[in-house]
Amino acid sequence: MRIKQIPWAALVGLMLPLIACAPQPEATTSTPAQSTQALVTGAIPDQDPEKLQRLYGKLAAYLEKELGVKVEYKPVTDYAAAVTAFKVGDLDLVWFGGLTGVQARLQVPGAEAIVQRDIDAQFHTVFIANKNTNIAPFTDISGLQQLKGRTLTFGSDASTSGRLMPQYFLKQAGVNLQDFKGEVGFSGSHDTTIKLVAAGTYEIGALNEQVWNSRLETKEIDLDKVQVIWRTPAYYDYHWVINPNVKQRYGEDFTTKVQQALLKLDPQVPEQKEILDLFGAAKFIPTTNANYANIEAVGREIGKIK
Repeated sequence: MRIKQIPWAALVGLMLPLIACAPQPEATTSTPAQSTQALVTGAIPDQDPEKLQRLYGKLAAYLEKELGVKVEYKPVTDYAAAVTAFKVGDLDLVWFGGLTGVQARLQVPGAEAIVQRDIDAQFHTVFIANKNTNIAPFTDISGLQQLKGRTLTFGSDASTSGRLMPQYFLKQAGVNLQDFKGEVGFSGSHDTTIKLVAAGTYEIGALNEQVWNSRLETKEIDLDKVQVIWRTPAYYDYHWVINPNVKQRYGEDFTTKVQQALLKLDPQVPEQKEILDLFGAAKFIPTTNANYANIEAVGREIGKIK
């Protein structure tokens, strides 16, 4: 039997409906916001590690919910490690002090200071003394002259409130580090500074006023052993700095989203109030790189920024 050939044009016509009805693969689009890579947060280790773990664990959970991306907190060993981790991209969003924030931004073009606490626009260092020194509290910067010949500890070597600004104000008062007895100490954290001065290991210490006030509220300071003797003038300090690489992963508007999430923290919401309380703040407010120009100038003056 001879098979009748179907013309090619007719064959194509028969196949078109079948092709149209066949299941088509779904179009796949990949947007930066769909990245599965976690946003990694960090902070300078200026306080007790357990307190920091609790604080940043709660904050990570809040940000994850607000931003719709996985958020992780990664602790670091010291201030320099926080700056280095930010520089190499291991940390995306870091809670820096004034000095470390400037150091980090200078090494990462495009990095932005985006948010600070309400208290950070008017921040202070307190000088504390062991009660056995019999140094009476004073209000004028010239009172720092009487600290000559005493033992002194700062906090971390790279701390704004625990080293940079107290050294700056000492210099303004005509007091050099060589004027103290022995080598000036570096305790590593504000909590440790309080403990060392209370124990008499050092006669004088300089630390973050917010940490001092917080420990007073929780009755962790024995005022029979240590007291504040001077409060510095105000300066800008702590702030959040974000790495520009997040825009490639999550979208160009991601920095704004992070800023808005932090600004949105509301003391009327119990879970969010707990985060703000742990930060020692009533709220977060916007900030910019320009606010830390004076910190950079002081850092260069005393050799902490080359």
